[in-house]
Amino acid sequence: MKITKERLREIIVEEIQALSETEEYCHIADATYDDGTVAEDIEFWDDVIEEAEYQGRKVKLNKPMRGDVKKSKVDVKNAKGNVVKVNFGDPDMKIRKSNPKARKSFRARHNCKNPGPKWKARYWSCRAW
Repeated sequence: MKITKERLREIIVEEIQALSETEEYCHIADATYDDGTVAEDIEFWDDVIEEAEYQGRKVKLNKPMRGDVKKSKVDVKNAKGNVVKVNFGDPDMKIRKSNPKARKSFRARHNCKNPGPKWKARYWSCRAW
């Protein structure tokens, strides 16, 4: 099935109007991810940062940061809905993602086409690459 850009725009406008009748909708303009890249195709709401409590302190979910045990860490919710800390990355190695051969090799070695759930280190390692 082929669809023109104009027809796609009409469908989107219809869906937004239908959504606005039932729920409150906020239009996001110039949205960016944490690394600064422009979010053109937002995968609702997979990457939204929200606050939660982990071991008695407030943490931001889904925001990778420098790690204490490993190279990086991120707080996420697991399948049960509990907040967990995921440590990933080797602190003694550099990420060479500007090298196409190294990038391709890493992504093939870690099966980044199917990174698994967010509460696993492989998901976040693949996302960093």
